[in-house]
Amino acid sequence: MARQSTTVEVKILDKEYLVACPEEEQDALIRAARHLDSKMREIRAGGKVFGTERIAVMAALNMTHELLERDTMSDATSTLLRAMDNKLDGALGDGSGH
Repeated sequence: MARQSTTVEVKILDKEYLVACPEEEQDALIRAARHLDSKMREIRAGGKVFGTERIAVMAALNMTHELLERDTMSDATSTLLRAMDNKLDGALGDGSGH
């Protein structure tokens, strides 16, 4: 069965956009739009980037960088935890009297 889609109005840098999305994802879309609006306002307030399109691209680059850094940290953390788990298994196995 197809998911019911609805149109949500979001406001980014004082401009309104109508976006279609499934009803159950409306809250996530609104949060994403608020986050994007906040990042774009920060860039605009910095005064070094002009034009809505350029501000949007810089915000997208910054947010993508943050996500990739988080993924990299998550991968590194997972690798470290697996290594620690293997060492613990080895130490527990060695200390069991065998």
